[in-house]
Amino acid sequence: MRPSSPPESVAPSPPAVPETARAEALDHPSLYFNRDLSILEFNRRVLALADDPQVPLLERLRFLTIVSSNLDEFFEVRVAGLMQRRKYNAGPLGPDMLGPEDEIRAVAKVAHELIQAQYTCLNERILPALAAAGIRLRRRDTWRATQRRWIAQYFQQEVLPLLTPLSLDPAHPFPKVQNKGLNFAIVLEGQDAYGRHSPIAIVQAPRILPRIIQLPTDIAGPADFVFLSSVIHENIETLFPGLHVKGFYQFRVTRNSELFVDEEEVDNLLDALADELTTRPFGEAVRLEVASNCPAEVYQYLLRHFDLQEESLYTLPGPVNLSRMAAIIDMAARPDLLYPPFTPGLPDRCLRSEEIFSQLRRGPILLHHPYQSFMPVVDFIRQAASDPAVLGIKQTLYRTTPDSPIVQALMDAAVAGKQVTAVIELKARFDEANNIRLAEQLEEVGAQVVYGVVHHKVHAKMALVLRRETDGIRLYGHLGTGNYHARNARIYTDLSLLTADTQITADMNALFMHITGMGRAPTLTKLLQSPFTLFAALREKIAAETALGTAGRIIARVNALVEPDLIRDLYLASQAGVQIDLIVRGPCTLRPGIPGVSENIRVRSIVGRFLEHSRVYYFGRNGDPELWMASADWMSRNLFRRLETAIPIEDPDLRQRLIRETLEFYLEDDCNAWAMGSDGSYSHLRDPSQEQPCRSAQDRLLALYGRGGVGNG
Repeated sequence: MRPSSPPESVAPSPPAVPETARAEALDHPSLYFNRDLSILEFNRRVLALADDPQVPLLERLRFLTIVSSNLDEFFEVRVAGLMQRRKYNAGPLGPDMLGPEDEIRAVAKVAHELIQAQYTCLNERILPALAAAGIRLRRRDTWRATQRRWIAQYFQQEVLPLLTPLSLDPAHPFPKVQNKGLNFAIVLEGQDAYGRHSPIAIVQAPRILPRIIQLPTDIAGPADFVFLSSVIHENIETLFPGLHVKGFYQFRVTRNSELFVDEEEVDNLLDALADELTTRPFGEAVRLEVASNCPAEVYQYLLRHFDLQEESLYTLPGPVNLSRMAAIIDMAARPDLLYPPFTPGLPDRCLRSEEIFSQLRRGPILLHHPYQSFMPVVDFIRQAASDPAVLGIKQTLYRTTPDSPIVQALMDAAVAGKQVTAVIELKARFDEANNIRLAEQLEEVGAQVVYGVVHHKVHAKMALVLRRETDGIRLYGHLGTGNYHARNARIYTDLSLLTADTQITADMNALFMHITGMGRAPTLTKLLQSPFTLFAALREKIAAETALGTAGRIIARVNALVEPDLIRDLYLASQAGVQIDLIVRGPCTLRPGIPGVSENIRVRSIVGRFLEHSRVYYFGRNGDPELWMASADWMSRNLFRRLETAIPIEDPDLRQRLIRETLEFYLEDDCNAWAMGSDGSYSHLRDPSQEQPCRSAQDRLLALYGRGGVGNG
């Protein structure tokens, strides 16, 4: 077992709470982990995959770059928010009662440790292993003469025309450095033709230039690469003729990337967001990354310019943006160093030529992605677009792709004269620009486009088809835990339910009417909805299990568990003897295994080939279990500030299948599972000394569906 270090926390270790303790004691800050430190702990588990020799080599590189991308967003959003709160002397926000100053200090300590571990993994394990496999990142001191000539020519033709060297003097102020852009601080000596002397200059690498360049095979190996930074460094004196370049240092600035739009003060949210997006690359700085060779006088100068404290400085023994190294994965063309490909399966019913609406009248279809194909969902919308009997389509779009086949089908339906309503969430973080383009495209062909609900994100995944049949208009629906994003459906685990259930589809229609119109919250028959009914229903269901005492049973699978009232309710259930298993991929602020509080709660995280994204809630009900799939995590934002749905799985066969595949397999996993301790550490459950192969839930599902297996609906 490989334990991870517990996250740094100011809160003391939690004391045992006597059995006679009242519920108020469960509000004590020591019973809650800090959310941001828990996010960093999740990235430590992702980094462990990059360090795992059982993972294919290029996949290890991919996980290494994923950590970098995750940390970028963490600083852009979470750390940026902490720094804003410190700026305005705000008090503690979470139940752990950690104030912004203490939290920034704790986060910086853990983040520095994590990033140093990341570069140790890169330099000591990933790069040597890549080189042994024939994939080499050539350093400048290893270039041969023929390679230097090719690189010089490449620089002259492809790089130099796009560079703008900026010396810093009264006529040349410090340039606006974009968020996460690659930059170089150049230390100079001497005077130019005008008699100017500037000890430092800044060169920005244009985003259009690739950061990884493959050398031609006639002068190098089949997979030899150089960094753009090395190409510029080698030729930097070309930019400053007659001057002596004393130093060349990479740096990168991460900025606050939150968008600030007062939805009640704008006439058109789309136009307001489009304007706001132009300023995002230049928000307040929150992190400065510099190469490890950067001298103190240079990085101190940069810190002063960006108004950052030294805690925000990250000195890196390698390239300053590891996420760009992901380009090597495709360019290397080494499928032997990747996970084996798989073909998603299809339910038996989806293999028939019968149109989808006839199939759904006989019963629902449940799909488990990525093990089962996302194509039935695409076909559902495509058939609706081309079916003369279909009158209209209503759909939410939170994240998708510019070339989405679903969006194309909606456009085709609108062109064909069908009533198309698209609820596009413009505020989906970092997808705002893409969603603005989608909204404009759909509006151009006559679709009705709305932008969600003021102050609430529409995060529910719903598509509703209205079809005229012999007995009147009938509704068909799709509900999912994931987005309408065909590419993500290959790498995220998610659930899709296609159904003609009249009560569920009537609930869906009521939700669409409420989103696009106004009025009191709709009364739903089967679905639970945030922000109106889901939170209260969850508390009631946990309380019902609590009343059963030792006969109670709760299993929840979510991406994050940070909502303090739900945690408190789970503590009460544990004190009553309810057995609770929580499968939480990412941040979890509940402390399991505390005597007298949570000794009946177990928390595990599954981190593997696919990103675990399904949300499933199970309540035992004394032998008559109920099961829900949902779009909502157990977070305040999902339960109070987003429109979410939870869907009951009532068909006995589908319910039993889902319990087995999404809960039991994951509780039996001893391969990709990490168990959370009461001190905040996670222990990898894989035992390397075990002779029998470990049980991976993801591998079991691949064997069941992903290699041609079909399974039932």
